[in-house]
Amino acid sequence: MNIGIDIMGGDFAPDATLEGVKLALNAWAGQFHITLFGQENLLNAFVHDHKELAANLSLVPCEEVILMGSSPVRALQEKQDSSIAVGLNYLSEGNIDAFCSAGNTGAMLVGAVLKTGVVRDDLRPCLLSTLPRIHGGKDGVMLDVGAIADTKAENLVDLAVLGSVYAREILKISNPKIGLLSIGEEPEKGNAITIAGHKLLAECRDINFIGNIEGRDVFTDKADVVVTSGFTGNVVVKLAETFYEFAKEAGLDSHPFFDRLNYEIYGGSPILGVNRPVVVGHGISSPTAIQHMIRLSWDIARNGLPEQIKQSLAHA
Repeated sequence: MNIGIDIMGGDFAPDATLEGVKLALNAWAGQFHITLFGQENLLNAFVHDHKELAANLSLVPCEEVILMGSSPVRALQEKQDSSIAVGLNYLSEGNIDAFCSAGNTGAMLVGAVLKTGVVRDDLRPCLLSTLPRIHGGKDGVMLDVGAIADTKAENLVDLAVLGSVYAREILKISNPKIGLLSIGEEPEKGNAITIAGHKLLAECRDINFIGNIEGRDVFTDKADVVVTSGFTGNVVVKLAETFYEFAKEAGLDSHPFFDRLNYEIYGGSPILGVNRPVVVGHGISSPTAIQHMIRLSWDIARNGLPEQIKQSLAHA
């Protein structure tokens, strides 16, 4: 497996990114090759300082950088020699098996769609986040967590299928339970989209839909896959990140649950619904987060997740 990474993306790039690359290669020696996309002087300096890693690295010079606050579509059009644009081109051409970046999320999302295409023409790709359990056990997942703010009822079925495949193939949960996030357990509770979505999900035979769940259930094992709009999902994830910061301040971050709210151990959010493995890391990614972003990208690629998703959507 050859994993591509944008070394220019993230608030602490390139230093944090390159340190994360080093951590990944040292932790999982021989598991994968890494292709670095970034400015030539930085790439050459890294290899010069780490000659022991050179056999497991490829370098692709890209002189332009898409900044965190740039307009995604405009940036991709105007900066075709950027590390994100070139990396996604390499991915679409099959020169790498996965691509990841802690850079501009919008550019990664738009670029992934434009460069690799979607697994079904009318599908809206989404971002997924991992959910730890209060009482331990296997993690769950939530989607969408920010790719599409306004979700339609029919999109909720697609999200359920995407999350179910991810939970089965990556988390190794054989028959994942799907829960729809709402303001009550009853089917008639929620807004118009949630109510309509519940009906469609209940009619879908290819998923294990258990009905509505409430906010208090998100971090329990009631559902393995929590389905919601990108707006709501993003609010929940950002709130969880805040709780982790509070836990650190209070000296509780060593607690098994609070410790697993730490974004660093998950590495990033996969973009599901595109034809190739793409992972977006947090803008504040540390070297540890970068290390796990690379590992997650490798895990998605080696499990053939996009193809698994395509097959499941065809039968949904």
